[in-house]
Amino acid sequence: MTREADELAIRNLLARIAHEADLGEDLTAYVACFSEDASWEMPEAPPVRGREALLRAARARRAAREVGPGSDTRHVIDTTEVHVRDATASALSYFQFWGDTRSTPRLRVMGHYRDTFRREAGGWCLVRRRITIG
Repeated sequence: MTREADELAIRNLLARIAHEADLGEDLTAYVACFSEDASWEMPEAPPVRGREALLRAARARRAAREVGPGSDTRHVIDTTEVHVRDATASALSYFQFWGDTRSTPRLRVMGHYRDTFRREAGGWCLVRRRITIG
């Protein structure tokens, strides 16, 4: 693949993660975007490590109706900068998390993602996400 094709694949992966979080009926498609050893780091929360832990955390957010179908929330990712280095890559993206999207949308939180990716047999996957609020 060319660097441009890799960059496009990573941008599409970022979009797929947001779409699956908001609209996906099957969380296995969501966690398939992550490597088996993935980590998710967010302020004021313990890190989540591994695909199984990511699945449990996603199920808990769905059960609490914080995200997912029927939650009236949307993740918006923008201003993404991607750097590809052979079988690894990194990206810096701004994000916005909106609620009440069926009535008067309300910005709940915004910040940026610092993501690390790895090319695996099935394509690119997210290895590490560090979330900064603000």
